[in-house]
Amino acid sequence: MTGKNSRQSRFIQQVFITININNRAKLGRLITKMAKVAFILLCHKDPDAIIKQAQSLTAVGDYISIHFDARSGAGSFGRIRAALKDNPNVAFAKRIKCGWGEWSLVRATLNAVEAAVDAFPRATHFYMLSGDCMAIKSAEYAHSFLDRRECDYVESFDYFESDWIKTGWREERLVYRHWFNERTQKRRFYAMFEAQRRLGLTRKIPEDIEVMVGSQWWCLRRRTIEAILEFVKKRRDVVRFFASTWIPDETFFQTLVRHLVPGQEIESRTLTFLLFTDYGMPVSFYNDHYDLLLSQDYLFARKISTDASELRRRLGVLYAAEKAQFRISNEGRSLFNFLTERGRTGRRFSPRFWETESSLGRERELLIVICKKWHVAKRLTDRIQQMTNIPCIEYLFNEDSCPLPDLGGIQSTMGKRHRHRRALMRMLYDYYETDRLVICLDPGSLDLLEDFARDRAQTRMLEIECHFSDEYLVGHAMRSGLAGDRTPADTLARLLPTVRNDLLHESDRIRDAKFDNHSSLRETDSRVAHTQAIETFLTVPPSVAEEIVSHDHLFAD
Repeated sequence: MTGKNSRQSRFIQQVFITININNRAKLGRLITKMAKVAFILLCHKDPDAIIKQAQSLTAVGDYISIHFDARSGAGSFGRIRAALKDNPNVAFAKRIKCGWGEWSLVRATLNAVEAAVDAFPRATHFYMLSGDCMAIKSAEYAHSFLDRRECDYVESFDYFESDWIKTGWREERLVYRHWFNERTQKRRFYAMFEAQRRLGLTRKIPEDIEVMVGSQWWCLRRRTIEAILEFVKKRRDVVRFFASTWIPDETFFQTLVRHLVPGQEIESRTLTFLLFTDYGMPVSFYNDHYDLLLSQDYLFARKISTDASELRRRLGVLYAAEKAQFRISNEGRSLFNFLTERGRTGRRFSPRFWETESSLGRERELLIVICKKWHVAKRLTDRIQQMTNIPCIEYLFNEDSCPLPDLGGIQSTMGKRHRHRRALMRMLYDYYETDRLVICLDPGSLDLLEDFARDRAQTRMLEIECHFSDEYLVGHAMRSGLAGDRTPADTLARLLPTVRNDLLHESDRIRDAKFDNHSSLRETDSRVAHTQAIETFLTVPPSVAEEIVSHDHLFAD
């Protein structure tokens, strides 16, 4: 009896051991399958929002690797690091200076990816984000979504055959070398392009690479990310090629994923919901878009307006929610197209975007240089852009030939620029991805000055007061049609006092308007006074202001 009981006992123990082993195996497979996301965050402003975003995304166990643009102040980055230093799910990438359309954006992304791979060995997916992105699903939903299919999510369309690029350059992005930033070094950018075009200095695409194009907002598996990093180490020729293409963040990862991953493991879509207006500008989402966003078949949305504090709060809480239910209708894109189409046909279902967005934005800053001598203002703004990287646009409301980006036609004529002035300015802020913008205006544009001064944006004006010689006044009279090449000298002599008084009257009208934040930079003042005027206007350190006004021929005619 004892032997029988002993055999039964060993049998029962063996059964329990087997069951336990099987359960552990199942648990191991479950743990392996559960998605853990490392977010790759590229950002350049609003440190408080970045801190909240990182805290929200890591609260449920996910990770985040942050690249904060080196062009932004060290103080802002220090605030982010100090706030998140004790969070083990946060990593920081090596910072570099970034510029739109440059290779630097890809390099910054690679830096953040490398930091994430090293810091978070349990991360199964790597999800690209910007500071304007927020989750529109819970982490529970997102993890389940990623577990459903073993694939990479990245828009990856044939560069030459697809219609992903709607307008503008296509082949030119690749076959010519682009070393300068199109937004901050426009003249050099196009001069280099034109020189290569005229000399026929084109180059070949690496033979084994089929270039793809798509949105930069991707979500890739760990093994794909590791394969890309290994490829980057081995194929320096491919890296060199993309490093001098234009807007490589729309082609680099999209091409490499398709090159390294079997097609059946690629879902050619983004998991970030974003819309664009007819003018090619991204649509911002506000407080009343909460329900609309949650019903879309996406995990994140871009761009969430900085003014939408309630929407940001609700979405921040949402990511940590448990057992949240989402009814996917996915009507956002078709609804947006329908509503905007009504405006074209006259059946106005909702206001056009330039009517609803009539303000430049409370968080934005408009810096206006006012000067009758346009060449003086242009020299000054060129120095400002060199020393501060604040985008500067010359006399866009006074000069037809002012170089402007293609904004869908709203910039094409002077009439459109004036009629939709605030819409045009908002689009320029979005185009340059900045909250600070410098423009030049002629002193005769009092209506524009008054309009911008009434806006909710912070407006500051710097009036440059120049000395007007008789020779300059004669040239001005001819340029404005008051005189011609054959006008007699005695007629010009009688005309000059009138012209001089007219210029003084324009300046007097600006003073009489008593604008807030209006300062002057006088040609006759000392270099010290010039430095102080620039320091006040731009709110920059004295050393930067002094460097800006150090131009020896600023006022030369």
